[in-house]
Formats: sequence, C-alpha cells, structure tokens
Amino acid sequence: QVQLVESGGGLVQAGGSLRLSCAASGRTFTMGWFRQAPGKEREFVALITWNDGNSNYADSVKGRFTISRDYVKNTVDLQMNNLKPEDTAIYYCAGRSTAGMSRWRWDYAYWGQGTQVTVSS
Repeated sequence: QVQLVESGGGLVQAGGSLRLSCAASGRTFTMGWFRQAPGKEREFVALITWNDGNSNYADSVKGRFTISRDYVKNTVDLQMNNLKPEDTAIYYCAGRSTAGMSRWRWDYAYWGQGTQVTVSS
C-alpha cells in the first residue's frame, strides 16, 4: 500500500503561480495529477513515469503546467503557471502500480486526500 500526501494548494490571482507537491511512501510505475471542480467529473491533468521521466499533459494545461519527480525525495511536483479561474479545483495526486502512461483515473490505485487550488479573476 502506497500513501500519498499532497501539499501546496491555496488561493492565487489569475496569472499567478502555485507549486503542488506529492510525497509518496513507496514507489509506483506512474504518478499522475488529477483535478475535480465542483459539479464536474475528476479529470486528468498530467502524469510522469518514475523510471524515465516521460510526461503527458491535458491539452488545457499544456504549456502552463510542468510535472517533475525527485527520485531521492520520492516526491512528484506540479508547477502551475499562468493560472486561470477555470483551473480552480481540488487537485489529487495518484499512483499507478502497473506500467503504462494512462490518463484514465480508474487505472490508478493510490490516491491522496486532495489539495484545494482557487484562482480568482
């Protein structure tokens, strides 16, 4: 069982930046960030593979968000720049115990408790 703990959420004005961090108690094949806005489904944001650092992004955040991993600290970060009000959501860190770069949330067995990101206009 892998435990995930997110940190770094908060309130920011549009155009600002935030950095989210996810601390993992163990190692998985792939780590992802998902988000869920009020009244909406949980959606994919970004993912990264532990071994080779390959990453993938949702079109809505491409060019603004960057996912990275620290092999020594066992953390995965999400740097979010040029934030928009539509980025407001609870952000969840997730871990996948099998190989593959999946955007589908049901492929992720481990989840953090979530951290709130609010972007004001």
